[in-house]
Amino acid sequence: MKKITLVAASFLGLLAIILGAFGAHAFKEILSVEKLQSFETGVRYQMYAAIFLLIIGMYLNFETKLQQWTARLMLLGVILFSFSIYALSFQEAWGVNLKFLGPITPLGGLFMIVSWFLLMIHFLKSHWKTVFQTNNQH
Repeated sequence: MKKITLVAASFLGLLAIILGAFGAHAFKEILSVEKLQSFETGVRYQMYAAIFLLIIGMYLNFETKLQQWTARLMLLGVILFSFSIYALSFQEAWGVNLKFLGPITPLGGLFMIVSWFLLMIHFLKSHWKTVFQTNNQH
């Protein structure tokens, strides 16, 4: 799980830079200002997720379900969130109706929020475990 998380983080970061560059240059001619802003939101959150996954990939050992689900939910969340935004941004340019993806975006956001929450739980559990171990040694 550690390697998967680190590879996913690297790929998402790489892709965010590429998509951000296209958004800043090539896509300006294709997308409206509003659609381009949405696209850039997807890129920004994809980079946030890449950094998050990189940090937890280096920090966590993924021995617990809590740690594993922290990574899984962030990865799934960013795919649902950012990639649905990308598709929705291009639906007019592609001439297709992708409005059914509208509910997918907030679901992806929810998964990312839950991932952050699970990371917080991990830190709280680690803190309390340390506190109780310290108190039991006296």
